[in-house]
Amino acid sequence: MSIKLFDSKGIPLEKQKFSLKELTPEPISKLDDDAYTRVRVILMNGIEQQANRFQHMAAQFNKDLREPLARIRRTEHHQQTMVNWLLGADHSPLETTIGYEQVAIEVTAAIAQQEPDPYLSQVYRFGLLEDFDHMYRYSALMDRVEGKDANNILQSYTDVIPGRPTSEEHRHPEDDLRDHYDRKAAAPISKMNALTIMSGEYQTRDYYMNIGPTFTDPVARALYAEIASIEEQHVTQYGSIIDPDETWMEKWLLYEANEAYNYYSCMESETNPRVRAIWERFLEYELGHLHTVAELFKQHERRDPAEILPENLPDPIAYQSQREFVRKTLEREVELRANGPKFVDKAQEAQRSLDYRTHLNSEGSPSETVAAGYQWQPGTELNQRFARAS
Repeated sequence: MSIKLFDSKGIPLEKQKFSLKELTPEPISKLDDDAYTRVRVILMNGIEQQANRFQHMAAQFNKDLREPLARIRRTEHHQQTMVNWLLGADHSPLETTIGYEQVAIEVTAAIAQQEPDPYLSQVYRFGLLEDFDHMYRYSALMDRVEGKDANNILQSYTDVIPGRPTSEEHRHPEDDLRDHYDRKAAAPISKMNALTIMSGEYQTRDYYMNIGPTFTDPVARALYAEIASIEEQHVTQYGSIIDPDETWMEKWLLYEANEAYNYYSCMESETNPRVRAIWERFLEYELGHLHTVAELFKQHERRDPAEILPENLPDPIAYQSQREFVRKTLEREVELRANGPKFVDKAQEAQRSLDYRTHLNSEGSPSETVAAGYQWQPGTELNQRFARAS
């Protein structure tokens, strides 16, 4: 199914309503639902969270847009609530963390392959290998703290092996800045890809900052602090590929198109009928938002939205295992490092990042501590102990 953005009007904003009961739907099952249902839920919470953040910031700088921003933002807040409440209490914070890293790996890998700009694709692959290592570190933590196998969450879609070592990912801020796309020349899918990945990473950064201090285990607390620092770097990286010369209205139009695109992608691949109905509903809501913003764009900028948006939504994100692509990327690019906006061999890494990393790791690295001697295998450390004892 192809969505024509300018023909599909969606549901008008004034007809988008929620009851309080709707905001807390029955949650998904961590074991019975497909892992990609959780991936979609987590990603769409991040997409909505970032849209909310942008719209609040836009309102601070644009008096004339405050009323339409507030109206759309209220609906999108309720959309985010309904999506986020699909995650159930049967997920421990660490299990949810494994889900977040699966989102980062699988969605980034899918987008890296569909991205038409070679440099932007390289940016995504660079971050992908770091998220891949975070999965390995958190899996080690889950095994040792909870005695659980991360594959219960991953359902064999995603490998649990080291990537670019987390202890080597710490960089000077200057080496996390990338070249941005050209707003006048970049393909619409490139702009939406950037918003998708930045939104997902921003959500992850916030989640780790909030959940990390709630652990009693000192290694767990330290690991969340360390990886949250890398997630801040990732938000910096992905935010910097967005053209800073886009106007507020241009960005708002892109955010609404990207929300529609992501709900469309979720709808096309969802296996849970109840959750699919939510994606379908919110796709119609976002198309309604898009047409509201398109009219504002014409009014305030005297420009045609077709200058910014494609006629049809792009092909949906591929929600399927990206194992082979990730393995090939790991084999070829794990030794890449950053020197300013360029990706270079490990030997050419900027001295400023080496100095920054040396000081940060000078009193130990939680990511190295938690994975010392760890190698994932089916089952858990507790199971292995029982097997040895018998």
